[in-house]
Amino acid sequence: MESLREEVLSGAVGGVARPGVDTRLTHGGRDPASFHGLVNIPACRGSTIVAPSLDEWDARKRPGNPMASYGRFGSPLSRAFEQTVADLEGGHAAIVFPSGLAACTHALLSLVRPGDHLLVTDSVYGPVRSFALGVLQRLGVEVEFYDPRIGGDIRTRLRQNTRVVYVESPGSITFEMQDIAAIAQEAHRVDAFVVMDNTWATPLFFRPFEHGVDVSIQAATKYIVGHSDALLGVATANQATWDLLRQGAHDFGQTAGPDDLYLALRGLRSLGVRLRRHQAGALEVAQWLSDHPAVARVMHPALPGDPGHALWRRDYLGASGLFAVALRPVPTAQLRCFFDRLQLFGLGLSWGGYESLVLPVDPPARVCAPSLPGPLVRIHVGLEDPADLIADLDQALKAMRGLVPCARGQVV
Repeated sequence: MESLREEVLSGAVGGVARPGVDTRLTHGGRDPASFHGLVNIPACRGSTIVAPSLDEWDARKRPGNPMASYGRFGSPLSRAFEQTVADLEGGHAAIVFPSGLAACTHALLSLVRPGDHLLVTDSVYGPVRSFALGVLQRLGVEVEFYDPRIGGDIRTRLRQNTRVVYVESPGSITFEMQDIAAIAQEAHRVDAFVVMDNTWATPLFFRPFEHGVDVSIQAATKYIVGHSDALLGVATANQATWDLLRQGAHDFGQTAGPDDLYLALRGLRSLGVRLRRHQAGALEVAQWLSDHPAVARVMHPALPGDPGHALWRRDYLGASGLFAVALRPVPTAQLRCFFDRLQLFGLGLSWGGYESLVLPVDPPARVCAPSLPGPLVRIHVGLEDPADLIADLDQALKAMRGLVPCARGQVV
């Protein structure tokens, strides 16, 4: 397995030499000769794009989009970013959106029609769940949630009018792994599309199209941008699905601002280095937490004791910095003490940036929700020294358990 991972990450698969992933991250989309030697593509700000002649104007038209020569339909910067992401994902082409949620919702809107049946993993990202129930059902799409551990047995849920199977692995909040290849194989038997949220692993640690995915989505806000200073989403499609995805984005007028695109393309350059650091730090912190008396369960698929570990070992090339823990039952006041004592972990939404975060999470409103013994806490391990993060968690957990005063002090 380790030799296979090294082979895939180096890009030399099946005896065909290809630049390694870090080389592609460093050089993807760059064209200094077209920008006066500048290493980075400048932020392209513009709406109107004029043509010097009518012949040139006609030559710019695209099938199905006679108004292609306009800022909303892309710039050298957006195309460089999209091409780089599509290459990393192993897909045909990609398109950007102004947020990760916009990429999720518009990918679905581009594929479903009134009367269709949509299968969604029960562990889906909460806002996507709300969109499916509140918007797609109103538009005449029947939405059904399935157990994320279903694997090939999803055949029992598929119908002739099943249009999309939506997967997310590991699942949001509770981190269940899914057998994407088995689900895709069954979905394709009824000509259903498989749409995946691949934000947690990124294409560096999971290659969605090699497992049968038709559209792969990433909240580029997270690991791609990497610095918590821009909002962006991106969806990549295989060739068979690309025209539907592209047309759906254009029909809804979706686009992304040049500054966010610039930051995202810049973030890609260091993605490999950052992800490896996030992975190592998170595993060290998660392992420490798994032995702590205040912790009932750690939900991290890269840990050997996790229920999804075998699937992770089989299909994934690595793990990111996001996981969750279920604490043992404590009164609310003591739980509040834990969060208030933390100094290196910010209390906030999102993840994937360089900084460490924690978030108290309510038990998910799900059909197949797992039984949790106590409060659920989502943790993102950033780029800090893991020993410092462990010390911070240790003193906060001691305060929660009443072993030290609850008032905030220095990390020891």
